[in-house]
Order: sequence, then structure tokens, then C-alpha cells
Amino acid sequence: MKKPVIAIDGYSSTGKSSISKVIAEKLGLIHLDTGALYRGVTLFALQNCANEDGTLNFEKLFSSFKDIQLEFKNEHGELVLYLNDTDISKQIRSNKVSDNVSVVAKQKEVRDFLLQSQRSLAEKGGIMMDGRDIGTVVLPNADFKFFLTASIDERTKRRYAELLSLGIDANEQQVKENLIIRDKIDSEREIAPLKQAEDAIVIDNTALNKKETIDLILSYLKNI
Repeated sequence: MKKPVIAIDGYSSTGKSSISKVIAEKLGLIHLDTGALYRGVTLFALQNCANEDGTLNFEKLFSSFKDIQLEFKNEHGELVLYLNDTDISKQIRSNKVSDNVSVVAKQKEVRDFLLQSQRSLAEKGGIMMDGRDIGTVVLPNADFKFFLTASIDERTKRRYAELLSLGIDANEQQVKENLIIRDKIDSEREIAPLKQAEDAIVIDNTALNKKETIDLILSYLKNI
């Protein structure tokens, strides 16, 4: 019997990736953090396609897709993202990448570049994929769809704590402003905006910790 395909979408810092990772491990599924792929493209753009004023040259980025090799490697049971054979798992969490990832992700060319690779990974089933448009665009026929949300203050607190844990300097107010801007860009972009799929189960984890959120999602998946 083919293992299920599960899509988890939602806002930044609702814990999508870490929660999906735990659930996938419990259910024997592969977990794919699609946000990491967009962050990987953003990192490449910042390193190779930046103008002198710090803005990104998207035409140069689009013509450089052939030079971008993104790959998840299984290291000790964990999928680690590599860009052209270099581990970038920590670099993609930097403030600089966070400040630019939404504007990169809203480019149609970037989404098209990553779309087919994401779908190919899900074809055989047994995958849990999280992002912002998984249930609506990437995997509209997923067996299960969830949408995670939480208050902006709670998400700010979580993101700020995450940055500090990674040894990245951060200002809590700046973190909040960054999240608000990202929410706006992600929700209002013309191509594959962040939105809840009609058949998705909404999980508001403002008042739930990680374990409680995981247990709630697993309660919907107990028969698989």
C-alpha cells in the first residue's frame, strides 16, 4: 500500500518544519522543508546576483538556474540541504536571507524552477512536505492537508528564540517587522500566494506548545 502524501502550509514561525519533521519520523515518512529550497535560491542570489546597491538582479538569477544544484542529503537520519555540494543549513537561516526570501519566492521563474522537483519527490508517496503553497499548488491532491497559524506576537517570540539559539544576532522588534512584511508579501503575491486550501485542517497553535501541536495533528492521522 502506498504511503500517504501530507501537506503542511502556514505562516512563518508556526513551527511547520520542526513539527513536520517529528511527525514524519513517527510515521516513517520523508520530510521535505520546501522553505529551505527557497532560502537556498535566495542565498545563491545574494552571493552571486546582487547589484552594487544590494538589490538583487533577478534576470541574472534566472539565467543562473543551471548553476544551482540544491540537494537534500540524509545525514544521521536528518535531511541537510546542500547548495553545489556545500552544507548551507545554517547560512539559510541568517537575517539577510530572511529579509530577501519572500521577494525571491514570489518570482514566477523561481517557483517554476522548484515546482517540478518538489512534485517529483512526492510521486512515490510517503512524504510530508511543508511550505506556503503545498496544499494549494504543489500537491493539490495530497492525502492530508494542514494549515498552521499563530498570533504575530507568539511567532515573533519563537523566531527570536530560534535566531538566538543559532548564534545569530537579532532584535526582537526587527524580527516582528520582518514577519509582518513577509506575511504581506507571501499572502499578496500573484503567483501561488500563501493561503489555506479549502480542504485543509486549520491548526492554531498560539496557545499550544510543540508537543501539543504534534499530538493534535497526529490525532487526525491515527488511521494511516
